[in-house]
This record gives sequence, structure tokens and C-alpha cells, in this order.
Amino acid sequence: MKRVLINNTLFLLLYLSFLNVPGQTRDSIKENKLQSELYTIDPSLVQIFAEGTKAMDGANFHLADSLYSIVVNKAPTFVPALRRAGGVKVEMGDVTSGLALCEKAVEISRSSDNLISLASALVNAASKNPNGDNSVWLGHALEILREGRGLPSDDDYEYNALMCQVALQLDAIPDFKTATNYLLKNHSDKMATHYFGALLAAYDEDWIQAEKEIIAAKEMGLEEGTFNQFMDSGIKSKLAIAKYKKFFIWLLIIWALGFVVLYITGIILSNYTLKSIEKEFKATASTKLAITLRSIYKKLISFAGVYYYFSLPIVLVLVIVVVGGLTYMFFALGHIPIKLVLLLVIGGGVSIYAMIRSLLLKVDYSDPGRELKESEAPALFALAKEVAGTMNTRAIDEIRITPETDLAVYEKGTKREKIQDKGRRILILGTGVLKDFKLDAFKAVLAHEYGHFSHRDTAGGDVALRVRNDMNKYIQTLYFAGQTVWWNLAYQFLRLYHFIFYRISNGATRLQEILADRVAAQTYGANAFENGLTYVIKSNIEFVKLAKHEIEDAKKVKRSFSNLYSLPGNFENEIEIELKQALNRETTNDDTHPSPVDRFRFIQGLGSGRSNLDSRTVKDLFLNWDALTAEMTKLIEDSWKNSGKLDNT
Repeated sequence: MKRVLINNTLFLLLYLSFLNVPGQTRDSIKENKLQSELYTIDPSLVQIFAEGTKAMDGANFHLADSLYSIVVNKAPTFVPALRRAGGVKVEMGDVTSGLALCEKAVEISRSSDNLISLASALVNAASKNPNGDNSVWLGHALEILREGRGLPSDDDYEYNALMCQVALQLDAIPDFKTATNYLLKNHSDKMATHYFGALLAAYDEDWIQAEKEIIAAKEMGLEEGTFNQFMDSGIKSKLAIAKYKKFFIWLLIIWALGFVVLYITGIILSNYTLKSIEKEFKATASTKLAITLRSIYKKLISFAGVYYYFSLPIVLVLVIVVVGGLTYMFFALGHIPIKLVLLLVIGGGVSIYAMIRSLLLKVDYSDPGRELKESEAPALFALAKEVAGTMNTRAIDEIRITPETDLAVYEKGTKREKIQDKGRRILILGTGVLKDFKLDAFKAVLAHEYGHFSHRDTAGGDVALRVRNDMNKYIQTLYFAGQTVWWNLAYQFLRLYHFIFYRISNGATRLQEILADRVAAQTYGANAFENGLTYVIKSNIEFVKLAKHEIEDAKKVKRSFSNLYSLPGNFENEIEIELKQALNRETTNDDTHPSPVDRFRFIQGLGSGRSNLDSRTVKDLFLNWDALTAEMTKLIEDSWKNSGKLDNT
């Protein structure tokens, strides 16, 4: 038997208390019937039989033995006297005589009462010989109980309770389960039912149910000592493990459902946002619906961010459990694949280390490019202030110039400064996008960037940024340790969470871009913004293609780079094809920005524009454009020499 904690000493002699012998309350109707039967045999024995029963119930076994002996001698076929006299003799220690009387009663009539009496006597006889081999007596008792359970009985509880005890002592588990389940179904009001129910649950290693049953038995009268013995026999530790296990399983289920809810919510919100933009947004970008959607996105992203950090300890425990469980399984099987175990342990250790490192390692962020001094392009700063005035917002505080085709804004400062709109506003301009950028179109695009400031897009996002950074640090550590493999739970978690979190946050950024587009279109006209965005996309394609060609050519002949911002080229057809594809592609859930064709559709017909047909380009706003482009070319060349590739590819 899988007896982890069941101790036979808990079962011995329990049948007496379970069956209420001695001191039990007799069924008066049944007793009157027995006395009437005896009266037909010998009226003088009725009172003696009644006094004997009274003495037995009062534990006065010597008196009961004397009185029952009189009845048995004068009425040797009266089976109630035979079985009761036999039980008393066994209780007094005269096992042989007692069992003989009970056997005689059964020989006369194999009734349920006679069989239960014989079985009880056999069990009691076994208890009188604790150090001997009682298997014969107990085996005989079990056979009798099996027979008696199938006969009509006034109290089937006695049969099943006694069978539970005997079956346990003989390791006859099927009988024990059958009897216990019967008691649980039909006699849940009995203390013994719940006691045996606790033992059955313990045997099945259902520790939580075992605790419930033993507590119920205690509440119904089980002795404190027996209760404590049961709990101290290993239940407490097993119960604690079972409760933690159950808690963790439910936690895993809820955790997994959380992923599903996050993903579905993100998809629904993203689709609703796009439909709302086309159907419900009015002429102004500051609609109530837009504000509501931004608020919902903010809360959803914050929740998703907190959910990431909530998930980390769960992943940690999962890694430990899986690695420990597999290692234990190999030990239990007796065959230990050393390389595989080492691989699992190392992988688990690296995963845990990477997790902790991602949370503790502080990343120093450097601003992109270099600061552009106002003295280098005073007209550009003046234009930026002009657009800010038109937008009725605070002008940028700093412009940073980069060698590529960047065009974006961000904000520096404390969280409080950003919330109060006192952060330092910074505009990033990529040199590769400025050369032929018409000022009218540039103003519209710059108005779009100011729209992000006005909508406070740059003031929030701390949770999203931190989660992205921590996820990147985590996955980088796993990558460099060679742990980005299919069997690494931490890596699979990161892949899943990265997918879900970016889907949600990308929906938010798409909304931000659309609202900023509308502000720009309302201010400078939809055509101006469309021209500006088209130019930005085209210049990126063109710059990368021409720069790559120049770098490859310079590499072949081992010469310095020519100025990357004034390169001739014959890629017009290729550029036009790529531009057409970029402009007309569909928006996907993985996009941080809607596709250009969608952005143009969302602003169609907005704004009359403020064009003054200024034919100048952004490069005309710099005092020394050639010196700037030479500097940026040198930066790219130095970067290529150090890394062997163009940073923007």
C-alpha cells in the first residue's frame, strides 16, 4: 500500500467506539422483538437476558458473562444470547470460547447481525494479540464482512465502518475504498466516516481533502490525540506543499488568461481606434473620443507593464520547478544524462541571472547625434519658433543633428517636469533627410512633431519605456549566453510577452501619430503634410541605397567616402518602386505608425494650408551646409570602419 503516513496504530480498537460498544443506546423496538422471541422459548430467561445486556452496555463484562451463560445454557439456540455472550468472552480475554459462541450463532443463522458480531469478535480478538500474527482472524473477518454487506441489515453503517478498519489493517485497498465511499455517500453524519475519508484522501495523496475530512471528524468527536497523531504523521508538510502547488497552478491559469485578455483587448482596442478615426473623429483632433482612447491606452499599457514585472517571479519559479523536476525525474529513473542535466542547470541559472540583471543593470542613455548650435543655422531655429507660434505651443529647446534620416522629438527632464510641461524639448534631424526638403512640407512635418508635444505624448510612456528596456536587457543577456533556444522557458516567455506588449503599445503609438497628423494637416493643409511625409520616406530609401553603393565602391578601391549627401545616382526606377510599395502597403498590428496610405486617408480634406510657395529647402537654412555634410560623412565612415556596416541598415 502507498502508505506514506497511515499508521496501523490509529486503527486498532476503533471499532468499539465507532459501533458504540459498550455503552451504546439500544434500539428498544429491536430489543423488545428479541425478548419476545426468547419469551416463547423460556419466559424466565427474558429478565436475565435484559440484565445481561444492561451489564454489557455498562462495561460490567463479568456480570454480563454470568447472566448470558445462564441464557445460553437453557436456550442454546437463541442466537442473540450466543453472539453477545461470545463478544463478552472475547472482551474478557477468553478468545477461544468467545469465537466459538459467535461461530455457533452464525452456524445456526447467517444473518447480518450474527455475521457482524462474529466479525467484530475476530477484530477484537486480533487486538488482544498486538504482537502476533492476526492475519487469519482479520482475513476471516473481512470475508464475513463482504458477505454481510450483501444481506439485509438494520444498520449498514456498522458493516462498512468495520470493513474500513479491517481492510486497512490487511492492506485490502479496494475493500477500503468501496466501504469508505459508501460511508461518505450515505453516512456523512458519522465521525468515523470522515476519519476514514481522511485516510482514503491521504492514501490518494489528496492532502487538502484529507485535512478537510480529519477536521470534520474532530468536530464530530474524534479525540484530540488521534487528530494530532494524524496531522503530525506527515500530513502537515504534505498539505503545505499541496496548497502551494494548488495555489501556483491556479496562479498559472490566471496568469495565462491574463496574457489572453491583454492580447485580445489590445487587438479590439486597436481595431476600434482605427474605425473611430474614420467614422467618429470630427474636425478637431482634440475630440472627447480621442481623449478617452488615449486614456484607455495609457491605463492598458501601464497594466501591461506591471503585468510584466508580476510575471517575472512566476517565470523564475517555473524555471526552478522545471529544471528541478526534470533532474529529479532522471535520478528517480536511475539514468542520469549528465550533459543534458548540466545543460538544463546552466540554462536555468543563466535565465535567473539574466532576469535579475535586467532589473538591476542601469543603462546609460546618450542623446543621438550632436547638438546643433543656433549659430550654425539661425534661420532653422527661427522657423522652428515660427511653427511653434502657429501651433500655439512652446518652441523646441534643442536641435540634435544626426548622420542618418531621423526625424523625431523627445523630452528630457524629471517626471514632474514633464507632467508640468517644463521638460527640455528636443528635435532630432537627420542630415540625410534635409537636402531637398521643401520648407512648406517641412513645416507641416514639424507641426506633426509639435503635435506630439501638445498632446503630451513625450511626457508619458515611462512604464512602456522601462518595460521595453528591461525586456531588451533580458533577451540580450540570454542571447550572448546562447540561451535563446526553444527549450528555455524564460526565452519563450520573453518572446510571447514582447509580442503582446508591442502589439498593445504599437496601437497606442499609432493613435498618437494619427492625432499628430491631424494637427499638422489642420494647420498647414493635408497636401503639405502628405508631401512632407512622402519626401521623408523617399529620402530614407534614396539615402540608404546611394550610401550603400558608395560605401561598397569605396571599400573596393580602398578610398575615403565621398560626401554621402550629394551623391549622384541612377537608381530612380528602383527608388520609385520601393517608394510606391512603402506608400501603399497595409497597416499591420506590428506597425508603430499607420501605413502612409492610411495616414493620408485619415487627414483627407483637412485644413486649407498656410503655404506661401517658399521654394527654399531646409539645407538653405544652414550657414555652412557643405561643412556639416562633410562632418556627417566622416562620422558614418568612422562608424563603418569600427562596425563594418552602415548604422541605418
